[in-house]
Amino acid sequence: MALTGNLANAGPVIIGIFVFCAYGFSGYRSLNGNVFTAMIFAGVTLALYYPQYFTNIGDFKFTVLIIPLIQVIMFGMGTSMSVNDFVGIIKTPKGVLVGVAAQLMIMPLMGFALAWISDFPPEIAAGIVLIGCSPSGVASNVMAFLAKANLALSITITSIATLLAPFVTPLLMKLLAGEFIEIDVLAMMWSIVKMIILPIGAGLLFNKLRGNSAKWLDRAMPVISMLGIGLIIVVITAAGRDSLLDIGGILMLLVLVHNLFGYTLGYWFARLMGMSERDARTISIEVGMQNGGLASGIANSLGKIATMGLAPAVFGPLMNITGSILASYWHKRSPKGTDEEEEYKVQEKVK
Repeated sequence: MALTGNLANAGPVIIGIFVFCAYGFSGYRSLNGNVFTAMIFAGVTLALYYPQYFTNIGDFKFTVLIIPLIQVIMFGMGTSMSVNDFVGIIKTPKGVLVGVAAQLMIMPLMGFALAWISDFPPEIAAGIVLIGCSPSGVASNVMAFLAKANLALSITITSIATLLAPFVTPLLMKLLAGEFIEIDVLAMMWSIVKMIILPIGAGLLFNKLRGNSAKWLDRAMPVISMLGIGLIIVVITAAGRDSLLDIGGILMLLVLVHNLFGYTLGYWFARLMGMSERDARTISIEVGMQNGGLASGIANSLGKIATMGLAPAVFGPLMNITGSILASYWHKRSPKGTDEEEEYKVQEKVK
């Protein structure tokens, strides 16, 4: 259809391809992690071809749903946490400090550099900086588990980076994105507090009070979170469709470079700081995978979802693909210096 000039009518075909890919992936353990990503691409295609269904119904704009959805996701994160999760700071302070420091330095500076060379309109360029200044998300914990990395360290870094976000993200944005757009630091701080601190605090309290009851919530929240993230990406794509069609290819390339450099620089920064192979994998994934949902919420709170929100919307699906590939690669190669690596070498010799 593309070759015959009918790409404008190919929406149902492309959507069908992604849906069937998702169904096919679900039948293989090695590909099962890509089901969500395939469905996200189906949703993005749906929003690009039929944006009118995802922008508003009458006077009600779908962008209003973004912040409540993020609050639900953060509440779910809080219900899966406890005070014991932060004991990891005491047990492995170096790993946490190195991981958080890498995240606060590498991705924001890379985002600024890419935004500076992009020649995009200021608000879109600021969105690239914004995704770099955001903390890592729950997806990084899943990828760390699959990559045979240090899951406890991953969860701790994510938690600390997320709790620091209301204070660190606005300051970094003021410093690095101030030349692109006007940043109200206090207003951004309060919007992030509403999106992160209050919902996570409510989730922690709920987790404390429920005891062993309401275990169904542990099964339901990951599904609700995935649906929420999917809906956020679809709404942002529909809202910024025209801009995305104009600069989509270049934006995807820059976002991909941002993501891949995050993995690479995060890994080698950790190794230079004397971290083990296993911990370096963890920090690599924590640095490379950012919380696109939170970045989208910040853009929405500033009233710039159709411009500043584009980079986070593109970053989310791409990081899930690259993260899955990296995690699968590392899953087949046990970290150096572990018993699993020695066992893997023996099995290879037997083969």
